[in-house]
Amino acid sequence: MEQVLLKAQTLIEALPYIQKFNGKKIVVKYGGSAMLDENLKYNVIKDVALLKLVGLKPIIVHGGGKEISTWVKKVGKEPEFVNGLRVTDDETMEIAEMVLSKVNKGLVQMMEKLGVRAVGISGKDGSLMKVNKKLSNGQDIGYVGEVTSVDSKLLDTLIENDFVPVVAPIGIGEDYQSYNINADDAACAIATSIGAEKLVFLTDIEGVFVDPTDKTTLISEMDLAQAKEFIDKGVVGGGMLPKLQNCIEAIEKGVARVHILDGRVEHCLLLEFYTSKGIGTAILKEPLF
Repeated sequence: MEQVLLKAQTLIEALPYIQKFNGKKIVVKYGGSAMLDENLKYNVIKDVALLKLVGLKPIIVHGGGKEISTWVKKVGKEPEFVNGLRVTDDETMEIAEMVLSKVNKGLVQMMEKLGVRAVGISGKDGSLMKVNKKLSNGQDIGYVGEVTSVDSKLLDTLIENDFVPVVAPIGIGEDYQSYNINADDAACAIATSIGAEKLVFLTDIEGVFVDPTDKTTLISEMDLAQAKEFIDKGVVGGGMLPKLQNCIEAIEKGVARVHILDGRVEHCLLLEFYTSKGIGTAILKEPLF
């Protein structure tokens, strides 16, 4: 009986959050190690399915970098990165598009299996994401794109017709060439374009720490000013720096809240959205109090 009552209490705790976010658009950027574990992957998709069924309007933007690197090695090439960006020649672009399409349809298949209708697209479909060639500190690194515009008509049409869009980060240039886009950048651009209530980055780390070597210094909530201060003081570095910069950009362009969660934690989305304690780090436009 105690276990049953505990489950009921959990549902009651979730009620105000379900009411608050009903009908709101959210963007979930999914990537990292959580994509390599089939059980974790299925749990993430179950979370998104549940969010959809209780009234939210989710969009998934996924990566696939680790799998792309695996396939690049299979054809005898060595993956090459400059300042964290993949050097993408013709052959690597072809591999990236192939792998991301495979990942995309796999996520759609999981969603459909759970009874939620989903459609897999890339940024090329309906000119969703137009890009310019992105340079790395002035260096040409091939077909790597920087999003210049997002046309959300296709996303709006899918959402209005009760589908969950699943987006692969491939954009189209003015030359109609395919360009590989950093999935974090793609998620940020889409979230700001559609006026998302929430943008969620599923990562390989627990969140933002005051001291990255001390796991007890996790920051549950921080406002825009604090996030900028962290960057200015050099507190964050490595892979967290561009994520935090994306968070700041998204909030400045109208996204209400941005979350950085550890995608390796089972049901991290539900824990963050529907419990009072939550997990990870939430970045807000202004302090709550």
